[in-house]
Amino acid sequence: GPKEIRAIRNHLPPHASASTFEVLTACLWRCHTRALALDPNNTVRVSCVVNGRSLPGLIVPHGYYGNVITYPAAISKAGKVCSFPLEYTVELVKMAKPQMTAEYFKSVADLMVIKGRPMYIVAGNFIVSDVRRLGLDTVDFGWGKPVYGGTAKAFPGLSFYMNFKDGIVVPICLPELVMERFEEELKKMTKEPFNGSVDHRPPKITSML
Repeated sequence: GPKEIRAIRNHLPPHASASTFEVLTACLWRCHTRALALDPNNTVRVSCVVNGRSLPGLIVPHGYYGNVITYPAAISKAGKVCSFPLEYTVELVKMAKPQMTAEYFKSVADLMVIKGRPMYIVAGNFIVSDVRRLGLDTVDFGWGKPVYGGTAKAFPGLSFYMNFKDGIVVPICLPELVMERFEEELKKMTKEPFNGSVDHRPPKITSML
């Protein structure tokens, strides 16, 4: 809820500007990576599902009702995601978003025609999809609004952001021991108050997106 999001923002310097999606994604990526206890030199990524239908210059053929989505990725080393200030992961997430232009979508479509649909990179990849604006929680078939509108369960490596009451619910699916570590990491990030002892000096971002 708002209290937890505020607590996460307290891990950022006062001048930092970031959306709720960027802050939440950066936080969950860090908790997810720490919980997996990966080798610090392993490459990890967070992929964000992006809908291209509203992009300027991207004309979807009339009558096409399929997906118009792709997955921009923020990439780094596990050690950096785990140990650098949260601002580092927030900036990586923010840098991935401008990639999503009409030309990018067209190039992805061309590539899939030539080489076929590539397999998702699963190892070290955390995929998030923000479905809060789909309106699943407001659909009324005549007997009132739903108590809950969203995915029925969590999936390994894939989480959805969904509206619930006054906050956001994010299903997470991890092995039991990893989930316990994830829960502990998330508690650290969402516990108020935060004493501000984290070094907020932004590191140099060298990851290639």
